[in-house]
Amino acid sequence: MPKTAILIPCYNEQLTIANVINECKKYLPQAEIYVCDNNSTDDTAKIAKESGAVVMYETRQGKGNAVRKMFREIDADCYVMIDGDGAHPLSYADDMCNLVLKENVDMVIGDRSVAYFNKNKRPFHNIGNKLVRFIINKIFKSKVKDIMSGYRVMSKFFVKTFPVLSEGFEIETEMTIHALDRRFAIKEVPIDYNDRPEGSFSKLNTFSDGILVLKTIFSLFKNYKPFYFFSIIAFILFAVSMILFVPIFIEFLQTSKVPRYPTLIVSGAIATMSLIMWICGIILQTIVRKHNEIYEVMLNQIKTK
Repeated sequence: MPKTAILIPCYNEQLTIANVINECKKYLPQAEIYVCDNNSTDDTAKIAKESGAVVMYETRQGKGNAVRKMFREIDADCYVMIDGDGAHPLSYADDMCNLVLKENVDMVIGDRSVAYFNKNKRPFHNIGNKLVRFIINKIFKSKVKDIMSGYRVMSKFFVKTFPVLSEGFEIETEMTIHALDRRFAIKEVPIDYNDRPEGSFSKLNTFSDGILVLKTIFSLFKNYKPFYFFSIIAFILFAVSMILFVPIFIEFLQTSKVPRYPTLIVSGAIATMSLIMWICGIILQTIVRKHNEIYEVMLNQIKTK
Protein backbone atom coordinates (compact mmCIF):
# COMPACT_ATOMS: atom_id res chain seq x y z
CA MET A 1 0.00 0.00 0.00
CA PRO A 2 1.44 3.44 -0.92
CA LYS A 3 2.66 5.44 2.03
CA THR A 4 1.19 8.91 2.52
CA ALA A 5 2.87 11.50 4.72
CA ILE A 6 1.23 14.68 5.96
CA LEU A 7 3.73 17.49 6.48
CA ILE A 8 2.80 20.36 8.79
CA PRO A 9 5.43 23.08 9.29
CA CYS A 10 4.49 25.00 12.45
CA TYR A 11 5.38 28.10 14.37
CA ASN A 12 3.23 29.02 17.41
CA GLU A 13 0.04 27.22 16.39
CA GLN A 14 -1.06 25.81 19.76
CA LEU A 15 -4.64 27.03 19.26
CA THR A 16 -5.18 25.11 16.04
CA ILE A 17 -2.69 22.25 15.73
CA ALA A 18 -4.75 19.66 17.62
CA ASN A 19 -7.79 20.27 15.40
CA VAL A 20 -5.62 20.06 12.28
CA ILE A 21 -4.16 16.71 13.37
CA ASN A 22 -7.62 15.35 14.21
CA GLU A 23 -8.85 16.41 10.76
CA CYS A 24 -5.89 14.59 9.21
CA LYS A 25 -6.79 11.41 11.10
CA LYS A 26 -10.41 11.72 10.02
CA TYR A 27 -9.88 12.21 6.30
CA LEU A 28 -6.54 10.42 5.81
CA PRO A 29 -6.51 7.72 8.51
CA GLN A 30 -3.81 5.72 6.72
CA ALA A 31 -1.36 8.65 6.59
CA GLU A 32 1.54 9.36 8.93
CA ILE A 33 1.41 12.87 10.36
CA TYR A 34 4.59 14.90 10.82
CA VAL A 35 4.81 18.27 12.54
CA CYS A 36 8.01 20.27 12.15
CA ASP A 37 8.24 22.76 15.01
CA ASN A 38 10.13 25.86 13.91
CA ASN A 39 11.24 27.40 17.24
CA SER A 40 7.72 27.81 18.64
CA THR A 41 7.55 29.64 21.96
CA ASP A 42 4.20 28.12 22.91
CA ASP A 43 3.02 24.51 23.40
CA THR A 44 2.68 23.65 19.70
CA ALA A 45 5.15 20.75 19.82
CA LYS A 46 3.74 19.33 23.06
CA ILE A 47 0.15 19.43 21.81
CA ALA A 48 1.14 17.94 18.45
CA LYS A 49 2.89 15.03 20.15
CA GLU A 50 -0.04 14.43 22.49
CA SER A 51 -2.37 14.46 19.48
CA GLY A 52 -0.45 11.62 17.84
CA ALA A 53 1.85 13.37 15.38
CA VAL A 54 5.54 12.68 14.90
CA VAL A 55 7.27 15.89 15.96
CA MET A 56 10.45 17.11 14.30
CA TYR A 57 12.43 20.23 15.13
CA GLU A 58 14.06 22.81 12.86
CA THR A 59 16.08 25.53 14.62
CA ARG A 60 16.73 27.60 11.47
CA GLN A 61 13.83 30.03 11.39
CA GLY A 62 11.58 30.06 8.33
CA LYS A 63 8.98 27.89 6.68
CA GLY A 64 11.32 27.03 3.83
CA ASN A 65 13.84 25.61 6.29
CA ALA A 66 11.17 23.47 7.94
CA VAL A 67 9.95 22.17 4.58
CA ARG A 68 13.53 21.38 3.51
CA LYS A 69 14.07 19.28 6.63
CA MET A 70 10.86 17.29 6.10
CA PHE A 71 11.51 16.76 2.39
CA ARG A 72 14.97 15.40 3.17
CA GLU A 73 14.15 13.17 6.12
CA ILE A 74 10.66 11.80 5.38
CA ASP A 75 10.20 9.00 2.87
CA ALA A 76 6.76 8.42 1.35
CA ASP A 77 4.98 7.83 -1.95
CA CYS A 78 2.65 10.82 -1.55
CA TYR A 79 3.25 14.02 0.43
CA VAL A 80 0.46 16.26 1.72
CA MET A 81 1.71 19.68 2.79
CA ILE A 82 -0.63 21.87 4.84
CA ASP A 83 -0.33 24.75 7.29
CA GLY A 84 -0.94 24.33 11.00
CA ASP A 85 -3.40 27.22 11.25
CA GLY A 86 -6.47 25.22 10.23
CA ALA A 87 -6.97 27.20 7.01
CA HIS A 88 -6.96 24.13 4.78
CA PRO A 89 -9.98 21.79 4.85
CA LEU A 90 -8.73 18.19 4.86
CA SER A 91 -11.92 16.95 3.21
CA TYR A 92 -10.24 17.52 -0.19
CA ALA A 93 -7.06 15.64 0.67
CA ASP A 94 -8.12 12.12 -0.35
CA ASP A 95 -9.15 13.21 -3.85
CA MET A 96 -5.93 15.21 -4.19
CA CYS A 97 -3.86 12.19 -3.14
CA ASN A 98 -5.63 10.01 -5.70
CA LEU A 99 -4.54 12.39 -8.45
CA VAL A 100 -0.92 11.83 -7.41
CA LEU A 101 -1.10 8.10 -6.71
CA LYS A 102 -3.45 7.01 -9.50
CA GLU A 103 -3.13 9.63 -12.25
CA ASN A 104 0.60 10.37 -11.95
CA VAL A 105 0.19 14.09 -11.25
CA ASP A 106 3.38 15.49 -9.72
CA MET A 107 1.82 18.38 -7.82
CA VAL A 108 -1.78 19.07 -6.89
CA ILE A 109 -2.41 22.62 -5.67
CA GLY A 110 -5.33 23.46 -3.42
CA ASP A 111 -6.78 26.42 -5.31
CA ARG A 112 -8.15 29.04 -2.87
CA SER A 113 -8.47 31.72 -5.55
CA VAL A 114 -12.22 32.21 -5.01
CA ALA A 115 -12.70 31.38 -1.33
CA TYR A 116 -9.54 33.14 -0.12
CA PHE A 117 -10.30 36.44 -1.80
CA ASN A 118 -13.84 36.37 -0.40
CA LYS A 119 -12.98 35.43 3.19
CA ASN A 120 -9.53 36.87 3.74
CA LYS A 121 -9.72 40.02 5.87
CA ARG A 122 -6.41 41.47 4.64
CA PRO A 123 -7.07 43.24 1.32
CA PHE A 124 -3.38 43.93 0.60
CA HIS A 125 -2.75 40.16 0.71
CA ASN A 126 -5.33 39.73 -2.04
CA ILE A 127 -3.68 42.41 -4.16
CA GLY A 128 -0.27 40.86 -3.59
CA ASN A 129 -1.47 37.37 -4.52
CA LYS A 130 -3.05 38.62 -7.73
CA LEU A 131 0.10 40.56 -8.64
CA VAL A 132 2.34 37.53 -8.06
CA ARG A 133 -0.04 35.32 -10.05
CA PHE A 134 -0.06 37.78 -12.95
CA ILE A 135 3.73 38.11 -13.07
CA ILE A 136 4.49 34.38 -12.91
CA ASN A 137 1.80 33.42 -15.42
CA LYS A 138 3.15 36.03 -17.83
CA ILE A 139 6.76 34.96 -17.42
CA PHE A 140 6.11 31.22 -17.69
CA LYS A 141 3.07 31.40 -20.00
CA SER A 142 0.96 29.41 -17.55
CA LYS A 143 -2.54 29.61 -16.08
CA VAL A 144 -2.01 28.72 -12.43
CA LYS A 145 -4.74 30.30 -10.31
CA ASP A 146 -3.20 30.02 -6.84
CA ILE A 147 0.56 30.48 -6.98
CA MET A 148 1.06 30.83 -3.22
CA SER A 149 -1.21 28.13 -1.82
CA GLY A 150 0.32 26.22 1.09
CA TYR A 151 -2.04 23.28 0.52
CA ARG A 152 -0.27 20.89 -1.84
CA VAL A 153 -0.07 17.19 -2.53
CA MET A 154 3.13 16.05 -4.23
CA SER A 155 4.66 12.91 -5.62
CA LYS A 156 7.84 11.41 -4.24
CA PHE A 157 9.45 12.11 -7.61
CA PHE A 158 8.80 15.83 -7.26
CA VAL A 159 9.74 16.11 -3.57
CA LYS A 160 13.05 14.27 -3.90
CA THR A 161 14.15 16.25 -6.97
CA PHE A 162 13.08 19.71 -5.80
CA PRO A 163 16.00 21.86 -4.55
CA VAL A 164 14.62 23.91 -1.65
CA LEU A 165 16.48 27.22 -1.71
CA SER A 166 14.01 29.57 -0.03
CA GLU A 167 14.10 29.98 3.74
CA GLY A 168 10.72 31.58 4.41
CA PHE A 169 7.15 31.88 3.17
CA GLU A 170 8.30 32.35 -0.42
CA ILE A 171 8.76 28.56 -0.57
CA GLU A 172 5.36 28.05 -2.26
CA THR A 173 6.24 30.51 -5.01
CA GLU A 174 9.54 28.72 -5.57
CA MET A 175 7.80 25.33 -5.76
CA THR A 176 5.33 26.61 -8.35
CA ILE A 177 8.02 28.19 -10.52
CA HIS A 178 10.20 25.07 -10.32
CA ALA A 179 7.28 22.84 -11.33
CA LEU A 180 6.37 25.12 -14.24
CA ASP A 181 9.92 25.46 -15.54
CA ARG A 182 10.70 21.73 -15.23
CA ARG A 183 7.35 20.81 -16.81
CA PHE A 184 6.09 18.68 -13.94
CA ALA A 185 2.45 17.63 -14.20
CA ILE A 186 0.41 20.19 -12.21
CA LYS A 187 -3.27 20.14 -11.42
CA GLU A 188 -5.36 22.53 -9.33
CA VAL A 189 -8.33 21.51 -7.21
CA PRO A 190 -10.71 24.28 -6.05
CA ILE A 191 -10.97 24.24 -2.25
CA ASP A 192 -12.66 26.20 0.48
CA TYR A 193 -10.66 28.39 2.82
CA ASN A 194 -10.99 28.79 6.59
CA ASP A 195 -9.83 32.06 8.06
CA ARG A 196 -7.92 31.92 11.32
CA PRO A 197 -9.94 31.50 14.54
CA GLU A 198 -10.13 34.36 17.04
CA GLY A 199 -6.93 34.63 19.02
CA SER A 200 -4.76 33.11 16.30
CA PHE A 201 -2.54 35.52 14.38
CA SER A 202 -0.82 35.21 11.02
CA LYS A 203 2.96 35.34 10.96
CA LEU A 204 2.86 36.95 7.52
CA ASN A 205 3.68 40.62 7.18
CA THR A 206 1.90 42.04 4.15
CA PHE A 207 4.68 44.34 3.01
CA SER A 208 7.92 42.70 4.13
CA ASP A 209 6.86 39.20 3.04
CA GLY A 210 5.36 40.65 -0.15
CA ILE A 211 8.66 42.31 -0.99
CA LEU A 212 10.45 39.03 -0.20
CA VAL A 213 8.18 37.12 -2.60
CA LEU A 214 8.73 39.72 -5.34
CA LYS A 215 12.50 39.50 -4.79
CA THR A 216 12.21 35.71 -5.11
CA ILE A 217 10.31 36.07 -8.40
CA PHE A 218 12.93 38.55 -9.62
CA SER A 219 15.77 36.20 -8.70
CA LEU A 220 14.10 33.10 -10.13
CA PHE A 221 13.22 34.94 -13.35
CA LYS A 222 16.91 35.85 -13.71
CA ASN A 223 18.00 32.27 -12.98
CA TYR A 224 15.37 30.40 -15.02
CA LYS A 225 14.94 32.83 -17.95
CA PRO A 226 18.24 34.74 -18.21
CA PHE A 227 17.91 35.61 -21.91
CA TYR A 228 14.57 37.37 -21.42
CA PHE A 229 15.73 38.95 -18.16
CA PHE A 230 18.92 40.46 -19.57
CA SER A 231 17.24 41.31 -22.87
CA ILE A 232 14.77 43.52 -20.97
CA ILE A 233 17.65 45.28 -19.24
CA ALA A 234 19.49 45.59 -22.57
CA PHE A 235 16.41 47.09 -24.24
CA ILE A 236 15.97 49.66 -21.46
CA LEU A 237 19.65 50.68 -21.64
CA PHE A 238 19.52 50.86 -25.43
CA ALA A 239 16.41 53.06 -25.28
CA VAL A 240 18.16 55.42 -22.84
CA SER A 241 21.24 55.59 -25.07
CA MET A 242 19.06 56.41 -28.09
CA ILE A 243 17.25 59.16 -26.17
CA LEU A 244 20.64 60.75 -25.53
CA PHE A 245 22.10 60.04 -28.97
CA VAL A 246 19.28 60.97 -31.40
CA PRO A 247 19.22 64.76 -30.62
CA ILE A 248 23.02 64.86 -31.05
CA PHE A 249 22.80 62.98 -34.33
CA ILE A 250 20.06 65.27 -35.66
CA GLU A 251 22.11 68.31 -34.69
CA PHE A 252 25.14 66.80 -36.42
CA LEU A 253 23.17 66.32 -39.66
CA GLN A 254 22.04 69.94 -39.52
CA THR A 255 25.30 71.63 -38.56
CA SER A 256 28.02 69.00 -39.18
CA LYS A 257 29.15 69.66 -35.60
CA VAL A 258 29.01 67.69 -32.37
CA PRO A 259 28.85 70.30 -29.61
CA ARG A 260 27.99 67.88 -26.72
CA TYR A 261 30.78 65.34 -26.58
CA PRO A 262 30.17 64.32 -22.92
CA THR A 263 26.59 63.35 -23.74
CA LEU A 264 27.77 61.43 -26.81
CA ILE A 265 30.32 59.55 -24.70
CA VAL A 266 27.71 58.67 -22.06
CA SER A 267 25.33 57.52 -24.80
CA GLY A 268 28.05 55.28 -26.26
CA ALA A 269 28.89 53.85 -22.84
CA ILE A 270 25.25 53.02 -22.14
CA ALA A 271 24.88 51.43 -25.59
CA THR A 272 27.96 49.30 -24.85
CA MET A 273 26.45 48.22 -21.53
CA SER A 274 23.27 47.30 -23.39
CA LEU A 275 25.24 45.07 -25.78
CA ILE A 276 27.07 43.44 -22.86
CA MET A 277 23.76 42.69 -21.07
CA TRP A 278 22.36 41.10 -24.23
CA ILE A 279 25.45 38.95 -24.74
CA CYS A 280 25.32 37.92 -21.06
CA GLY A 281 21.73 36.79 -21.60
CA ILE A 282 22.72 34.65 -24.59
CA ILE A 283 25.62 33.01 -22.72
CA LEU A 284 23.62 32.36 -19.55
CA GLN A 285 20.67 30.97 -21.51
CA THR A 286 23.05 28.47 -23.13
CA ILE A 287 24.32 27.45 -19.69
CA VAL A 288 20.76 27.08 -18.38
CA ARG A 289 19.81 24.91 -21.35
CA LYS A 290 22.80 22.64 -20.74
CA HIS A 291 21.87 22.46 -17.05
CA ASN A 292 18.30 21.55 -18.02
CA GLU A 293 19.58 18.76 -20.23
CA ILE A 294 21.67 17.35 -17.36
CA TYR A 295 18.68 17.68 -15.00
CA GLU A 296 16.41 15.79 -17.40
CA VAL A 297 18.96 12.97 -17.73
CA MET A 298 19.18 12.82 -13.93
CA LEU A 299 15.37 12.63 -13.67
CA ASN A 300 15.28 9.80 -16.19
CA GLN A 301 17.89 7.88 -14.21
CA ILE A 302 15.93 8.35 -10.97
CA LYS A 303 12.68 7.32 -12.66
CA THR A 304 14.14 4.08 -13.99
CA LYS A 305 15.60 2.97 -10.64
